[in-house]
Amino acid sequence: MARARIIDGKAIAAELRKAVAAEVEALKREKGVTPGLAVVLVGDDPASQVYVRNKARQTVEAGMKSFEHKLPATTSEAQLLKLIDELNRSRDVHGILVQLPLPPQIDTRKVIEAIDPAKDVDGFHPINVGHLSAGEPALVPCTPAGCIILAKSVQPDLKGLEAVVIGRSNIVGKPVAQLLLREDCTVTIAHSRTRDLPSVVRRADLLIAAVGRPEMVRGDWIKPGAIVIDVGINRIEGSEGQPRLVGDVAFNEAVEVAGAITPVPGGVGPMTIACLLKNTVGAAQSQTQ
Repeated sequence: MARARIIDGKAIAAELRKAVAAEVEALKREKGVTPGLAVVLVGDDPASQVYVRNKARQTVEAGMKSFEHKLPATTSEAQLLKLIDELNRSRDVHGILVQLPLPPQIDTRKVIEAIDPAKDVDGFHPINVGHLSAGEPALVPCTPAGCIILAKSVQPDLKGLEAVVIGRSNIVGKPVAQLLLREDCTVTIAHSRTRDLPSVVRRADLLIAAVGRPEMVRGDWIKPGAIVIDVGINRIEGSEGQPRLVGDVAFNEAVEVAGAITPVPGGVGPMTIACLLKNTVGAAQSQTQ
């Protein structure tokens, strides 16, 4: 059997960013509105800092305004909620993203619920979660939205596919399952308590692995010809003692069995920021109708 097609997340994300930039230009030309994204970072987590820097750069490259708010790790919940209130009221800000995780003195749920649902470009507000669950238009979490775009780059019509999602987080597992239902897939959500996980995964025409455990999904778990979307980003020690990134799927094994597979890095990762930009321009369009 031929090796799997490698799904190029970087190229697909670049195409999406180009389409977003065209929508931004149209909004500026027709309505005189420049979409604005505010990103709030509390504390100095190095991974979050890199991520926020990349978001800001790509926001500006797409022709949008970027507002960065970097707050010390000692920031109180009240101070953060005050800033969110100001951003909710700002006419220049169409999207608000608070980088998670937050320091322990701040209640994450309170912060998410304080964001105006119309500006909630992360798609985490309970109102957006409810709309997604009900199959209504909503701002959708970025990584799950990216997973669907990647799967459809291989098979544009996912109707009727047996889809298995490993992971039940609010950030990826649950929302991606809702999106797969919208695509008329038959959806199974599996997790750490699932009995005989390998046999559940072997049913999948489309597998989304979002469990956060390095190379947990082995090649012999994969149905021949399946589409595999690997959301995991795990840092492990390589052969030379150097750290390297791997997904939740044992790529070298799975690539011999699957029909198409995302690499790590270069698969789902680039799609997350591209979908964030797409959400921001969508939010700006809704707010200026």
